[in-house]
Amino acid sequence: MDLSGKSIIVTGGASGIGRATTELLARRGARVIIGDIDRTGGVAAQAASSREGLSVEYFPLDLTDATSAEAFVAAASERSRIDGLVNAAGWDKVEPFLDNTPELWERLIAINLLGPIRLTRLILPQLIEAKAGKIVNISSDAGRVGSMGETVYSATKGGIIAFTKSLAREVARYKINVNCVAPGPTDTPLLQSQTSDWANKIKDGMVSAIPFRRMARPAEIAEAIAFFLGSGSDYVTGQVLSVSGGLTMAG
Repeated sequence: MDLSGKSIIVTGGASGIGRATTELLARRGARVIIGDIDRTGGVAAQAASSREGLSVEYFPLDLTDATSAEAFVAAASERSRIDGLVNAAGWDKVEPFLDNTPELWERLIAINLLGPIRLTRLILPQLIEAKAGKIVNISSDAGRVGSMGETVYSATKGGIIAFTKSLAREVARYKINVNCVAPGPTDTPLLQSQTSDWANKIKDGMVSAIPFRRMARPAEIAEAIAFFLGSGSDYVTGQVLSVSGGLTMAG
């Protein structure tokens, strides 16, 4: 799959699935613009790609802040026309719902649901003007079937699935594809940071329930994202692709 000449935004590109996606797209010829709140990780990702001769540029982005999102889109758009958007940034805290605070709910919703909605709204006008573009939203199988210890997170990811399908219907007339990748448990720094005894039990239970008996690697999720950005998916829109090692199967 050749993505030469394409300029693609990847949020959350400083680590985990976002970084794996950034590296894969850049190696396939795309010019990738990272948006991430993690400045250290974003600068490091840009530097590592530069050493490989890849075209990756980092700009700071706080998805919970409208002003930050507007500044990010302005900076990215100055570089080139945007051809694709990957809403990969996300956040979670694994704990029982009854232990959640309202502040936790608000942060989960702001990052995982309102953030992608806001950024997509800012990018969409130029895709409509070009009558072309690919948007890939990263949900989670937690948003399809629920997940212990991730009740509000699951709600936000379910919202991303509904957002994907509804937006796909609205913008198909402009030749814009909107699809969704729903990873299962994936070995990312975010998941590794969940170290409470309760969270560790949940993670162990997830692995034992996966037919392949292991978590996904970020690079494996990136491959599915790349498919939705390439020409092979030109007639695919409004779809949700689970990449979960068989953890969730729908008839």
